Order: sequence, then C-alpha cells, then structure tokens
Amino acid sequence: MRVNTLKRVAVAFALALPGAAIASVVAAPAAHADGCYTWQRTLSAGSSGNDVRQLQIRIAGWAGAGGIVRIDGRYGPETAAAVKRFQTAYGLRSDGIAGPQTFNKLYQLQDNDCTPAHFSYSELDDGCGRGGWSGGPLSADQTRANAVRTMWKLEALRRGLGDQPINVNSGFRSTACNNQVGGASDSQHLYGNAADLTSRTRTLCELARASRNHGFSGILGPGYPGHSTHVHVDSRRENNSDRTTNGTTWSAPNCGVGSGD
Repeated sequence: MRVNTLKRVAVAFALALPGAAIASVVAAPAAHADGCYTWQRTLSAGSSGNDVRQLQIRIAGWAGAGGIVRIDGRYGPETAAAVKRFQTAYGLRSDGIAGPQTFNKLYQLQDNDCTPAHFSYSELDDGCGRGGWSGGPLSADQTRANAVRTMWKLEALRRGLGDQPINVNSGFRSTACNNQVGGASDSQHLYGNAADLTSRTRTLCELARASRNHGFSGILGPGYPGHSTHVHVDSRRENNSDRTTNGTTWSAPNCGVGSGD
C-alpha cells in the first residue's frame, strides 16, 4: 500500500486552474499519458490487439462474481462487462466502451512502472526478504507480469472495499523461499499469481467475501487450515503453467465462503 503523491499534486494543480483550463486537462486525450502505456483509440466489442490486452490487465479485477477476464487481446462480452463495472465503480458513464474517460481514470491509477496507485513491485516480490523475481518456475519477466495483474486485481478489491487500505504480507516466492515458509509444493505464490492479505480497517472475512467479485479463483481464509491470520487470494484458474487443473477453490468456512457460492 502506498500513496501516489505525484498524482495527487497533479490533480491539485489541475483544480487550481481556471474552468476552461480544467476542462481541457480533464477531457483532452493525452498524447503520452505516462511512462507505462497510452491508448490511441476507443475500444469496444469486436476490437482486438495489444491495446485490448493492456486494458484487460488493468480491469481484470472487475470480472464480477466468480468470473475472470481472459487476457487474450479480444474485446468480448466479459471484457465489456468488466469495463462497465470499472466505470460504475469510479462514477463514469457505464457503457462498457473504453474511451477517453475510462483511459483517463486508468492513467490516474497507473504509475510509470505499470503498477496501480496503491500497490508496488516491492510489496509483491520475493517474500523472504531477498527481493527479485527469479528462482521460480517461470522467467523473471513472466513472474513480474503476473504480479502486475495481481496488483490490478488488488486495486479493484481495495476500491470495492471503499478504498480502505489492504496490506500484502506475502506475494511472489522463489522456490527456496516457498520451501522455507512451508508453502504448497506448487503454490501460486511461485508464479506471481498470489498474495496473502490483511487489513487494519476491514476484517479477514470482509476481505474473503469481497475477493469473490474481483477476479480471484483461489481464496483461502479463516476456517481453512493455516489461514486464521490472513486471506490468501490467487489466479489459479488462469495459470496454464502449474501442475494443477485450472479451476476455482474458495475456502473460508468461517466467513461463509466456499467454492459452491
């Protein structure tokens, strides 16, 4: 969790401008929004390409109850529905079409390194204090890319909880780290697909219940062995590199969260 100070300063500066200038700052599409990615066209049903894929990464946490957003570069119904939920969550016109308003909101949430406003690479890297993205079953680049998607889902979860802070206790783990902490042999933490969460303002059960609506196919929390002090969330259903069958596993029995929900 972190505060995006530079973005807040930019917003404050914009608000200090005369009305016409404010309209220009807010409405005009940026030629270069930041150092990460800039969309060059409006996207809607039938669009395809890397720009759709980049959008999907950032709205993956708005998949809806039990759903996922496939990162496939094709703007189909699940992408349109996720965009609509994102728009609703941020008070935008909810039409399921990704245009300047939607992109401007994403630019506000996006840092130059492609992470969302309230989460950072340092929170998701090797959980045993050594840092870095190597030492797992995937390349460092692949693992890091998975962690970016995980962070955007966490950003959506945070918004869904009323913009209340979420703490990440453990993210990516190298094989050595995973063995050290006694993790499962094919843990999603090894792939950059998982995070263990707590919050100072929300209960663990609130975290577990809300996670069902934000693209997480793995949820383990209170009532599941070894998870009385945190909530584990992951994207196992989207992992085609692990040794387990893709599917959904939700188990936080003390919170009324189960795979049959």
